[in-house]
Amino acid sequence: MSDNSLQGTSVFLVDDHPAVTEGLTILLSRYGIVVCGQAGSREKALQALATVVPDLVLVDLSLGSDNGLDLIADLKSAGMKTLVYTMHDDAWHIRSALAAGANGYVTKREITDTLPDAIGAILAGQSFLSPGAAEALAAHEPADEKHIVWERLSAREREIFQRAGQGLSTVDIADELQIAVSTVETNIARIISKLGLSGTKEMRRYAIQHLRNIKPSP
Repeated sequence: MSDNSLQGTSVFLVDDHPAVTEGLTILLSRYGIVVCGQAGSREKALQALATVVPDLVLVDLSLGSDNGLDLIADLKSAGMKTLVYTMHDDAWHIRSALAAGANGYVTKREITDTLPDAIGAILAGQSFLSPGAAEALAAHEPADEKHIVWERLSAREREIFQRAGQGLSTVDIADELQIAVSTVETNIARIISKLGLSGTKEMRRYAIQHLRNIKPSP
């Protein structure tokens, strides 16, 4: 890639570590890329991006109490392109980010070498996986995913996931757990996001098919 091929590209940064965004800003400026804004949380990012329309949004998956996957899904709905840059280099995070709508995935340990190529590829309408991310997907054993998925769910999400796999409706789950229907719906939305699924129907099918093969941790 030529040094000036990205000249004038606008990028919005979403990371809750100021030192990281500062370093990224310096790195991107070497290629003529302009950082048009930054935020450290999902809420602040959505507020800023309601008025600023960058060419690309760089999103970290760990945003304090927020889940970067949720933000990626929000931005996809808004028609924005996203590139994940994160310390997570496991297949579950990579697949979940792509399922949520990310256009590319780069690990932070590779970002200096691959970031310009990733941005260029995405702006050209392509998807991009850094070498480390591609290797993680290639080496991933599907059988391990069942255990990884279970570890990603909170105690409450596990309860709801189990009951969804047993065929209970949202109302039935709420009655059995003695919680509000809205609480069940909120947790189902989180499960869908964490598992990188397309919606409630797919989540229920997934639970039915895989629940009996997932061994909970003690």
